[in-house]
Amino acid sequence: MKISLCCTDTKTEPWLEGLRAALPQARIDLWQPGAPPADYAVVWAPPQQFLDEQPGLRALFNIGAGVDALLKLRIPEGCRVVRIDDGGMAVQMAEYVCHAVVRHFRELDGYESDMRAGRWGFRRPRTRTEFPVGVMGLGVLGERVARALAHFDFPVNGWSRSPKALEGIRTFSGADGFHDFLGASRVLVNLLPLTPETQDIINRDTLARLQPGGYVVNVARGAHLVDEDLIALIDSGHIAGATLDVFRTEPLPAGHPFWAHPKITATPHTSARTLREESIAQIVGKMQAMERGEPVAGTVDLRRGY
Repeated sequence: MKISLCCTDTKTEPWLEGLRAALPQARIDLWQPGAPPADYAVVWAPPQQFLDEQPGLRALFNIGAGVDALLKLRIPEGCRVVRIDDGGMAVQMAEYVCHAVVRHFRELDGYESDMRAGRWGFRRPRTRTEFPVGVMGLGVLGERVARALAHFDFPVNGWSRSPKALEGIRTFSGADGFHDFLGASRVLVNLLPLTPETQDIINRDTLARLQPGGYVVNVARGAHLVDEDLIALIDSGHIAGATLDVFRTEPLPAGHPFWAHPKITATPHTSARTLREESIAQIVGKMQAMERGEPVAGTVDLRRGY
């Protein structure tokens, strides 16, 4: 078995070491232009040249959950694209989103400001029934986030392209259910994959359909959100604020309005990081299953983009 590792913006040596330790019988090399073709590839944002040099590639194993970078490339015919199902990211994502929602709901940002200013403040307690949370995207990460929010007794709505049933979660699906989902939600959490259909999905119309005093948590991709529409709806008072972990351009450019907006909390794409050891174990297990001719979870439908 020949495996090629091609990961940009990633420290590759630990991945090589981990893969070689888990698959001692395989030949595993870091890709260089002109290298011999491989059977499998472990990748993150590979260049088109890499794929052009791999006409017989059986599968690409993406080391992250999002495969939007691969959708822009020409994938060799017959090559499957397989994503990480979790890789330790689901619990991190649930932590991050719950922290953002609870911080807003309990007005902890306001209390923090009061204490820094030397004020012993008081705010009327809110009720959770006034804060239904809508989770867009009910894949592995979205389902974990929805269940975690429900644990805190928030009413939780979930929206996905195709129908899903989750105990304790009110679910909506498809284009017909999208507006009803938005109208039933005050807090909007985005965990959708980025595809041509979902780009710019969080826009003026979407935000205006949320309940008054809405709040936005975006942990998927920056291109889901129309930046100026969010700022306009916050400044109008319809949206109370946002927590954003992903941006159209990363790092977030100096001078971008998100840096200084008092009602926007920004973090540097850190809501959920791929945990290398867990991811390697998952990738190796899927390769071995593929070698045995068994079904492999996480295979991407390239037409849908996830």
